[in-house]
Order: sequence, then C-alpha cells, then structure tokens
Amino acid sequence: MSGPRETEINDQAELLWAPSVARLTQSRLRDFMGYLETQGEGSFDDYYTLHQFSVTHRERFWSALWDYTDIVAEQKGAVIAENCDTFPCQPDAGVRWFPEARLNFAENLLRYRDDRPALISRLENGQRRVVTYKQLYANVAALAASLRALGVGPGDRVAGFMPNVIETVEAMLATTSLGAIWSSCSPDFGINGVLDRFGQIRPKVLFAADGYFYNGKVCDSLERLAAISEAIDTLEQVVVIPVVSEKPDCSGLSKSVLWQDFLDPSTTEIDFAQLPFDHPLFIMYSSGTTGMPKCIVHGAGGTLIQHVKEHQLQVDLSREDVMFYFTTCGWMMWNWLVSGLASGAALVLYDGSPFAQDGLSLLKAIETEKISIFGVGAKYLAALEKAGIVPRDEVDLASLKTVLSTGSPLSHESFRYVYKEFKADICLSSISGGTDILSCFVGGSPILPVHVGEIQAPGLGMAVEIWSDVGKPILEEKGELVCTKPFPSMPIGFWNDADGDLYRQAYFNTWANVWAHGDYGEVTPSQGYIIHGRSDAVLNPGGVRIGTAEIYRQVERLAEVQESIVVGQDWDNDVRVVLFVVLTPGAALSEDVRARIASAIRENTTPRHVPAKILEVPDIPRTLSGKIVELAVRNAIHGQPVKNTDALANPEALDAFRGREELRS
Repeated sequence: MSGPRETEINDQAELLWAPSVARLTQSRLRDFMGYLETQGEGSFDDYYTLHQFSVTHRERFWSALWDYTDIVAEQKGAVIAENCDTFPCQPDAGVRWFPEARLNFAENLLRYRDDRPALISRLENGQRRVVTYKQLYANVAALAASLRALGVGPGDRVAGFMPNVIETVEAMLATTSLGAIWSSCSPDFGINGVLDRFGQIRPKVLFAADGYFYNGKVCDSLERLAAISEAIDTLEQVVVIPVVSEKPDCSGLSKSVLWQDFLDPSTTEIDFAQLPFDHPLFIMYSSGTTGMPKCIVHGAGGTLIQHVKEHQLQVDLSREDVMFYFTTCGWMMWNWLVSGLASGAALVLYDGSPFAQDGLSLLKAIETEKISIFGVGAKYLAALEKAGIVPRDEVDLASLKTVLSTGSPLSHESFRYVYKEFKADICLSSISGGTDILSCFVGGSPILPVHVGEIQAPGLGMAVEIWSDVGKPILEEKGELVCTKPFPSMPIGFWNDADGDLYRQAYFNTWANVWAHGDYGEVTPSQGYIIHGRSDAVLNPGGVRIGTAEIYRQVERLAEVQESIVVGQDWDNDVRVVLFVVLTPGAALSEDVRARIASAIRENTTPRHVPAKILEVPDIPRTLSGKIVELAVRNAIHGQPVKNTDALANPEALDAFRGREELRS
C-alpha cells in the first residue's frame, strides 16, 4: 500500500500551458496520426488513443514509424518482430525486432549532405565552431578511412575520452559507419574510473583530447591519458585531439598520433557497413557506485528508431530546429542529442561549466544560436531560480519553443519558474528514462497540456504502468514504474555476461516477463506521471514508503537551502529519516531554520516525512554525470564501505557524512 497522499495534490492539476491550434495542427505528431489514417489504421482523437494503438498493435506501430521517418536501410524485411510479447528474460529467448533488416546507424545520421549547419560547438572559454552537413560527411569519410586502414571493423570497440566537441561526434560516426562499437566517457573521469569502463570492453582505438575548459580553468588530460593507454593492452592507436593547445606534447604517449595527422583526406565517400537491426552500436555504463560499472550494450536499429520517434514525434524536431542539451559524453543524453542529426536539425554542443559568464552562458546560447529546443538538468533550472536569474530579462528567447528537463524530478517550483521567467508559450517537457534504455519511458508531447509537477505522458510504444507491491496496476497511488511489453531500445545484453544472468537480474527479478525499471512514481488524475525518486532510495519509516523527491521539493524551496540529500538510517528496529542540507552562502542552520524545514515538510506532505535529524554538510556527493548518490551516503552513515568511489565526481564529500556524532542518538 502507498503512504498518505500529499496535501498539495490539488495543485498537480494546475494547468500551466496548452498548445495553440497552430501547434496542434502543425506538429509532426499530428501529421503522423494523419499518416496512420491513410494507412488504414483508423482515426486518432488524441495522444492517448494513439498511445493505446502503439502498445496494443506494437508491430504495426513500429513498422509505420519506420516508414514515416524514412529509416535508411538496405532492407527492412517483411517480419517486424519475432516473439513480440516476450522480454529477453530467458537464455536465447525473447523478442527480435526487424530480424531481416540490414542498416547502418551512421548512414541515417549522415543522410543530409547540404550546407546547413549540423554541429555548432561552443566552449566555456568562448571558442565557437560550426560544421555543415556536407563538411560533417567529408570529415567522417576521412576518419572512417583511417580507422578502416587500422583494421577496425564490425564488433571492434573504439572509445572516446573526450569533451563534448565536434570531433567526438565525428569519431562516433566514423566508428559506427564501419559497424564497430562506440563507447565514451567525459575527460573529468579519473584514471580508475576510465579503466573500470574501458578496461572491461578492451578497445582497439582510443580518441582523447589533450584537455578541456571548466569553471575558468584549463584542465590537462595528457597525464591521465598516458596512464590509461599504458593500462589497456588492446590499444593499437591513441588519437589526440587538440582542444586546449594548438599542438599538444604527446611525447609521453605511446601509439599516439594527432587528429589531423590521422585523417585520410583522400577518401571522400563512406562505405557504410549494412548490418542487422540488433548489431551492437553503443556500450553505456551504469553509475558504478555499488561496484564495477555494468557495461550495457545497445543495438543500432533499436537506438535509431527509438530516438527518431522521440525527437520527431515527442519533441517535434524538424530540419528547421536548433536543438541543445547540456550533457557530457559520459551521460546517455549525449547519445540522445547527437541522434538529432537523423532528423536534419542543427545541434549545439557545449563543453564547460553551465554557470560560466555569471550563470548566463547557456542562456546566451539560446539567443546567439537561435535555439528552439533547450535541454538541461532539473538542478540547473533550480539553480537559476535560486540565483534570482530572470532569463527573459537577460536574453532574447524568441526562438525558444520547447524546454526539456531530466536527470532528476523537476519540482513544482521549477515548472512555475520556467513559465514565469522564461516564456509563457513554450512546451516544458520533463522526461524520464535512463541509460538502461538509452531513451525515455515517460516524456513530452507537443499536443498535450503541461500541468505543474507532471511529466506529460508515457512514450509511444512504451507500455508503462505503475504497479503496487503485489504487481497490480494502480492509479493516483505511488508504486513501481514498469513496462509490460517489449520495446526496440532494450539493451541487447551486457558485455561479459554470456549467459545473460546480470541482464535478467537487473530488470526481470521482480516480476516475470515485466521490465521493472527501479523508479518510484505515480499516474496523476490528468494521466501524467510523477517520478518520486529511485526505488532503491525510497525511505521506509514505519513501513510507509516515501519517495526522496517529495522531501527535496519542500526543502529546497527555502531560501537558506541550496540543495539537500535525504536517506534512511536504521534505528531502533525501524528506519528514521535523516536530511542533510547544503546552505546558501551566509546562511546558518539555526533552530528556526530547522523548524521551518520541518514545518514545510509536515504541512505539505505528512508527519512521517519529517526528518528525525536535520544536519548540515558542505557538499553532496555526485556521480560524474551529476546525479546525487543517496545509497553511497546511506552506506557512509552506517559505517559501511562505499564501493568504487572513482565513479564519484567528488568522493571527498562523503567524509562529512561518516561518523557523525548527531546520528548516534
């Protein structure tokens, strides 16, 4: 059973935005509905009737989507799916999507070869570069020829220890054009963090920058790169990309070559390898905070068709758009962003601190680049609001039509902040999915209204439900987010998991033939979704399950609190709630502040949500992709080891949680 309802449930139905008639009629989603009607699939009154069709008739939906989005392929095949209702939760069993298809992921992203901008690179220090679709194709052709000359082919691994710059995208495209597998992490990873990832997949080639810019500093990568390249004995070539210097000193790097010296400019065409739909494309990684990162292998066709669906139908992306997402190359949103090339949009890449230029660096890019789709983490929007920044007063937002948010639940206050201080007529789409599926379970829709605190809808083709502890669908109650039917972007497996045990344990241990994602959420009266946090971080005082996001929302609205983290402490044969806060500069954790925190939580949630202890810390530990790590903090306060601190951006922050005298009584 779920716990008591929040008293603020009424404002979850507060309408913030509704699409205009023009948006409704001119969206690609509405056009797709019309396309389905011409194909004899019936008529669709609204998003929900389309969603019902997409999960009830999944083979027909995904086949129609393939045709509508004009997937480039040697062949599609007559069979859309084998074992369509069975997840891959048994050895050598489960669904196979488009088993007869032959295609190439990179060919779809390089289908346009004109003079429109493809990639716009912006660095924190002000550097800006642009490559057109024609130039991008030529650059990838030269790079692919060099990789081919090294013997790189289908199944080989190529890795990137790279910032978010143009060369990273080009290296990925060249790799996947040959049928090799791409994997990347950002250059702020430590040596052990990189080896925990790339050491498992044993790449043949490593692309790496000489350094990067962050928070006003020039950060060198060459020393770590030397150690990394020495430790991976499968490397045949290390390609160094100059980012912070014109000609890096690579004398300490064996098997190294500079980017420009590696390219083969005599080759101007790409021979795209035509491969099966489920051919390995990307290797992604779990956070690694509870042990060695899991190496999650994603297939080319599933990634492609899922991304073009989300881009074109759920985000309304077209060739006229300029899309931005703040991400590093170690987060799945980078892979999601660059797939926007398949829709012909211009993509803005940014590398550096999001709060450079007095917190305005990303906002200024909206005006300068005419960004129409602006994606950021929920914490970024909360930080802008805390800093008192009013974007509409700082920059011209005329081009902006959509704001995307992910990484953590978006608070009610942030929803209202966007509509008040950004722009009234934008579609604010909070989205939620993950590295596991390289996409979203729930997200946006350009033809649905936006209600405060709610993710708009389940993704098309995604049979998403919220289940109770006994495995029954529930509405307007909190429970586990599950997906009851297979979908194309499921991983094709985990690396070094030949019998599939790790894969099955990750998603199918809870219910047979049902994907349990590990998110704790609810379906709202307006058919939207709220994610209350990760299931493994859910608090359980007195047997009542509490999502951590419910507490963060109340705490972080106080001016004195910059951010917070909440965990459950085993205490007196039960669990008590412990809240740690980082205060804004100049603030103090007085008894008055503690009382106001407790009062805000009690009045807007339930008495059970009120922390037994409220303590101050100077910083909160995060993964390298910026997510707070509740489980690591829970282990720290219980005196248990925190495994693999190399997966954390700031492992020293855990010191403030260990051995706290206040937690002994």
